Amino acid sequence: MCGIAGIIDFNKKSTLEILKECTDILVHRGPDGSDYEFLETDTAQIGLGHRRLSIIDLSTAASQPMWYKDYCIIFNGEIYNYEEIKKNLQELGHHFKTHSDTEVILHAWEQWGQQMLHHFIGMFVIVIYDKNAHKIFIARDRAG
Repeated sequence: MCGIAGIIDFNKKSTLEILKECTDILVHRGPDGSDYEFLETDTAQIGLGHRRLSIIDLSTAASQPMWYKDYCIIFNGEIYNYEEIKKNLQELGHHFKTHSDTEVILHAWEQWGQQMLHHFIGMFVIVIYDKNAHKIFIARDRAG
């Protein structure tokens, strides 16, 4: 399992260094890499951190935080039926750059919004930041 960390700071007193500390303490959950996204909006600072345990797509293209259009995701877990969902999304006109379930989640978000959860079979926690809508979506699997 990977490790994720996040910050939503309406007082705007956080830093990238704080996000890195929060994320890097999870190195035991994801020794294969790490990355961070620290954003400033008019109303808040948003930090998304990820420690990677490479399982499905071992390429760096599948690293997180991952952007697709105006959506940024950090994700921990596994979507067991992601290949089936990917095929469905491809039939709807979506094109993919990786073989990761993370990218499938982003496309599913674009296609179905939060209703995407009804398509997923797996164990997961998902955080998606929508840059244009200035919203954060957070969800976990039903048993989580």
